[in-house]
Amino acid sequence: MATRDFVVLIPARLASTRLPDKPLADIAGLPMVVRVAQRARQSGAARVVVAADHERITKACAAHGVEALLTRQDHPSGSDRLAEACEKLGLADDAIVVNVQGDEPLIEASLIDAVAQALADRADADMSTAVHAIDNLAEFLNPNVVKAVLDARGTALYFSRAPIPWWRDGYAEGGFKALPSPAPWRHIGIYGYRAGFVRQFPKLPPAPIETSEALEQLRALWHGHRIVAHISDHAPGPGVDTPEDLERVRRLLAA
Repeated sequence: MATRDFVVLIPARLASTRLPDKPLADIAGLPMVVRVAQRARQSGAARVVVAADHERITKACAAHGVEALLTRQDHPSGSDRLAEACEKLGLADDAIVVNVQGDEPLIEASLIDAVAQALADRADADMSTAVHAIDNLAEFLNPNVVKAVLDARGTALYFSRAPIPWWRDGYAEGGFKALPSPAPWRHIGIYGYRAGFVRQFPKLPPAPIETSEALEQLRALWHGHRIVAHISDHAPGPGVDTPEDLERVRRLLAA
């Protein structure tokens, strides 16, 4: 049965070292965070809320009819911001929350729905996310591309910046010349949670593997929580981290 009882939360932080005022960057006449919220509204979410750290963001959202709430500026991570937002919104512990990043103006509504549904279908999981098959060797070897290994039910076993699963025989022939078969999974940075777990997560001690890999989702695995992955047929649209990324997205939307 399809779920329609979930909330999309979009954390938005004004400060960005590579792209100042990133949430407010103009994309075809609208602030980027508004573009993200509009895409999220096309999903089956009952509610879409921007969790902002600055009044400039909440005012920009209000000007375009997007619901937003103001959160503290000193949160160390987006997860902490989500936890505060869940408290302010009074969400029940079993409510499903999908965390859509505020720099994904091309995100597909169907992916948001799928991540929410994956968690709704798995009572034994506390989180959901998404992956897609890697189709080129450069991505497999790139430490900025996060890889995932799943079990037979689509539950995450591990996430890493390293090329996993390690193809022993392929490497033994003088280094990787091709991708292993079946294709490895690339992690897509979207998450579903139950609101009770969102509140709990920032209180969990950081894990050694999280610190080593600089991947926050490993904290959940370290402490014994399950993450189920939706397998997407294709890669998502590009996100925006740099001025070059912004220009690329502007060109894509203009086309």
